[in-house]
Amino acid sequence: MGNIHTVGPNEALIVSGSCFGSTQKRTIVGGWAWAWWLVTDVQRISLEVMTLNPMCEYVETAQGVPLTVTGVAQCKIMNEDELLTTACEQFLGKSVKEIKMTILQTLEGHLRAILGTLTVEEVYKDRDQFAGLVREVAAPDVGRMGIEILSFTIKDVYDDVQYLASLGKAQTAAVKRDADIGVAQANRDAGIQEAECEKTAMDVKYAMDTKIEDNARMYKLQKAQFDQEVNTAKAESALAYELQAAKIKQKIRNEEIQIEVVERRKQIEVEQQEILRREEELIATVRLPAEAEAYRLQTIAEGKRTQTVEAAKADGERIKVLGLAEAHAIGDVGKADAERMLAKAKVYKQYGDAAIMALVLEALPKIAAEVSAPLAKTDEIVMVGDTGATGDIARLAGAIPPAVRTLTGLDLTHVLKRLNPPEDLPSSGLKKKEVTAC
Repeated sequence: MGNIHTVGPNEALIVSGSCFGSTQKRTIVGGWAWAWWLVTDVQRISLEVMTLNPMCEYVETAQGVPLTVTGVAQCKIMNEDELLTTACEQFLGKSVKEIKMTILQTLEGHLRAILGTLTVEEVYKDRDQFAGLVREVAAPDVGRMGIEILSFTIKDVYDDVQYLASLGKAQTAAVKRDADIGVAQANRDAGIQEAECEKTAMDVKYAMDTKIEDNARMYKLQKAQFDQEVNTAKAESALAYELQAAKIKQKIRNEEIQIEVVERRKQIEVEQQEILRREEELIATVRLPAEAEAYRLQTIAEGKRTQTVEAAKADGERIKVLGLAEAHAIGDVGKADAERMLAKAKVYKQYGDAAIMALVLEALPKIAAEVSAPLAKTDEIVMVGDTGATGDIARLAGAIPPAVRTLTGLDLTHVLKRLNPPEDLPSSGLKKKEVTAC
C-alpha cells in the first residue's frame, strides 16, 4: 500500500528508505513523492527566510569601552541538493526555533569577536563596513551548516559610560565649529564674490548702457534714413498716383469726348435726316404749292406787266413832254439867276471886302441858328467851374471865326482888321458908321 506526499516551493520534502533496503535519500522542493507505509520515512524542512536579532551586551572594543550592539540578520536554508542535504543532516527533526537559536549563537559569537578588534569610532561611524565584516566572517561557518546569510545590518550601538554621547558632543562641537568657520568663510567668499559680481554687473551695465546708447543712436540714424526713404517713396507714390489719376482722367475725358463726338455725329445724322424730312415735307407742303402759286402769280404778273409797260410808255411820253417844258422853264430861270449873280458879282467887285463882309454878316445869324439848334432842345444847362458863364459864352463866340474860316475859307478877323480904318473906307464911298450898321 502506498501514499503520495506533495510539498510547496517554501518547503523541502526528504524521503528516505525503501522496500529494497536502499539508503539513498531524496529531496523534493515544490513537487510530490511516493512513499511506502511502514517502510519509507518522509520528513519536511522549511525553506522560508528566518529573521534573527543578534545582540551583544557590554562587549569591550579595542579601546576597552563596553558597547552594546544589536543587529538584524536574514537567513534561510539553501535549496541546492548538496547544501540542502547538509542542512537536513544537521537540522532535520528540529523546529524552526531551534534552528534560529543555533544560527543566532553563531552570529553573536562572530559579532563579539569582530567587535573586540574595532574602535568605537569605527563601529559608530561606519556601520555598513562593520556589518559587512561580520557577514563575511560568519558566512563560511553558517554555510557549512547549509545556511545562507541573505543580509546583516547593525540596528543600534550604545553604551552606559556616555562615551558615544561625549564623542557626539565633541563631534557636534567640531561640526558646529567647522560650520561657523564655513559660514564665516562662506560669508567672506560671498562678500568678495558679491563685490566681484557687482563690479562685473556694473561693468556689464555700463557696457550695455553704452551699447544701448550706440544702438539707439544707430537706430535713430537708420530710422531717419528709413523715414526719408519712406517719405520719398510716399511722395513719389503720391505723385505717381496723381499722375496716373490725371492720365486716367485724361483717358476718361478722351473717351467722354469720343462718346460726345459720336453722340454729336448721331445727332447731326438725326438732324440731317430731320432736315431732309422737313425739306421733303416743305417741298410737299410749301414748295410745290408755292411753285403753283408762283406760276399763277407769274402769269398774272406778266399780264399786269404788259399792262404796266403800255401805261408806262404813255406816262413816259407825257413826262417827256412835261420835262421838256420844265427844262425850258429851268433854263429861263437859270439864265435869270446867272444874270442876277453876274450883277451881284459886279456889285461885289465894285464894293470889294465891304460886300463880302455884308454877305458874311447876313450869314452869321443862320450859322448861329445852326450852332444853337442843339441847345434849343436842352431844358437846362448847368455850368460847373469857377470861370463863370460869361467866360464860356465868350469862348463859344470866339470859336465862331475859326469855324467860319473852316467852312468858307474867309478869315473874319483879317477882314475886320481891314475894314476898320480910322476914317471912311477908301474908294468905297461908305463911312465907318454905315459899315458898322451893316
